[in-house]
Amino acid sequence: MKEISDIIKSYENAIMSGKNMALATVVHVEGSSYRRPGARMLVTDDGQLTGAISGGCLEGDALRKALLAISQQKNKLVTYDTTDENDTTLGVQLGCNGIIHILFEPIHIADKDNPIELLKRVLVKRQNAVLITLFSLKSRTGAQPGTCFLHLETEDQIITKDLKEPAISDLLVDSQLAYSKSDSFFKTFLYDGQNLTGFIEYVNTPPSIVIAGAGNDTIPLVEMANILGWKTTVVDGRAGHATKQRFPNATRVIVSRAEDVLNHIECDERTFFLLMTHNYNYDLALLKQLVTVESCQYTGTLGPKKKLERMFSELEENGIGVTEEQKTRIYGPVGLDIGAETSEEIALSVLAEIKAVLSNRKGFSLRDKMEPIHNRSDQKVDYSKAEMEEFLCAVQIATS
Repeated sequence: MKEISDIIKSYENAIMSGKNMALATVVHVEGSSYRRPGARMLVTDDGQLTGAISGGCLEGDALRKALLAISQQKNKLVTYDTTDENDTTLGVQLGCNGIIHILFEPIHIADKDNPIELLKRVLVKRQNAVLITLFSLKSRTGAQPGTCFLHLETEDQIITKDLKEPAISDLLVDSQLAYSKSDSFFKTFLYDGQNLTGFIEYVNTPPSIVIAGAGNDTIPLVEMANILGWKTTVVDGRAGHATKQRFPNATRVIVSRAEDVLNHIECDERTFFLLMTHNYNYDLALLKQLVTVESCQYTGTLGPKKKLERMFSELEENGIGVTEEQKTRIYGPVGLDIGAETSEEIALSVLAEIKAVLSNRKGFSLRDKMEPIHNRSDQKVDYSKAEMEEFLCAVQIATS
């Protein structure tokens, strides 16, 4: 989401400056690559780049392709084959061993449904979304429809661009499948007599971190979370500590008693709580409430394990037994074991653990991973007929 937010800011600045621009999107990858499908980069006609589609090795040539798309005012699909280590056509030996397909779309600011305007709608509210981009892997000279379908989950709103039936109905089914799997996928289908590939992109809400505690050790945590583009809320009972001046990059700063904190917070499965007030009673009072919030999948407690065990004991003495299932959602001591000592190192450890939980990973060295870093199964273009039939049957049952 941070990349999308930065692109939107650059887009709005470009409009004010009267610049032309194009959006470059990684739409498909075969093999290895530095960035995965969904990576984006905005290019303005004066050469400004926002976002990234590679580790820096493709950006130079991508700039030229983007300027060509702006000049011709036409969507273009460009393929970079990095599997040949002897190929020096790009001026470097990339060594990624993958084939990367990038779609370049000139942005028409008068079009209220241009690709970046669709991205803006995703960020208007905290919500999941499905964004669909259509392109042709078979024909470089054929039509490249581009980003043309948006389904917003919370509003159940569908926005289509230059599409006709039955394609709209088909893409709606695809978006529902993406929601059911909470994942992106690819699909091929026939549209206007042309075989197209669809990148059905599941766009998740950014993580929201609620930090109970406005001490000095919270400052680097907020700064690092801001770099990641994560939403942060700092809450503390001390008005002198919980101020916007101390935490200028926090999304919200709240002064509240522990018993009232949840009245200010909308919890969902991507809301993470950190108890680090250094006030045992405050942390205990907040933990007492959090153990009963089923949507809260992560609560991290700063301090030794004995502190957390004491909290569990006191809750039980007060008639609140914490089940083993509830304990799996509580992380104490908080953070990954990286030998952290300073506030900055602890912040790195904590955010790394939250990212691992988000990705359902264990957080070990990639050197020790036997399989590829990214799951190659997510590169397949089509779900099987049986998979689609199973999903459609489930949809019919749910809506009948």
